Amino acid sequence: MPVVMIDQDSDSEATIVQISFGDRLGALIDTMKALKDLGLDVAKGSVLTEGSVKQTKFFITHLGNGRKVEDPDMLERIRLTIINNLLKYHPESSEQLALGEAFGIKAPEKKPDVDIATHIHVKNDGPKRSLLCIETADRPGLLVEIIKIMADINVDVESAEIDTEGLIAKDKFHVSYRGSALDSSLSQVLRNCLRYYLRRPEIDIDSY
Repeated sequence: MPVVMIDQDSDSEATIVQISFGDRLGALIDTMKALKDLGLDVAKGSVLTEGSVKQTKFFITHLGNGRKVEDPDMLERIRLTIINNLLKYHPESSEQLALGEAFGIKAPEKKPDVDIATHIHVKNDGPKRSLLCIETADRPGLLVEIIKIMADINVDVESAEIDTEGLIAKDKFHVSYRGSALDSSLSQVLRNCLRYYLRRPEIDIDSY
């Protein structure tokens, strides 16, 4: 199962990207070059091979200022760039990835039902922030769409972990409202807003 995970929590100075699938060196070199072309620097990395599966971890910062990546648009570009390289070196994975057809590669034989695949949970993670967990069908622009929906209801995103497993996006966000954890009413509003849009990927986000 192809896995692409972007971790914003584990390191205060770098964005961590972890890729699990296949064992071809070319994919590793090409991914590092593609990230550099985005104006990013791979500060350090590690590779662990278990059988036929390679787990690659990159610590990424901006090439110019050496800081971690915070912009949701850039995080989405990183995710799509890595998936693009994954599909290039492992075209056989296209049927296991929801984004296969977005890159002009064979689409999955069976797409997940968006209503069934979407799960949203909010729970307090201390007095000053809440943990939002989202599991839904993957598609281009998903991260930016989620961030915009939260901004529209004045929910602040403090950190995020973006995890793509085949057809499904499994994302976690530490969020707050005016410096505090979300109360039950705002948590329900957030769940309702996210569920409305995530169940309807064809709706224009500008109509919100």
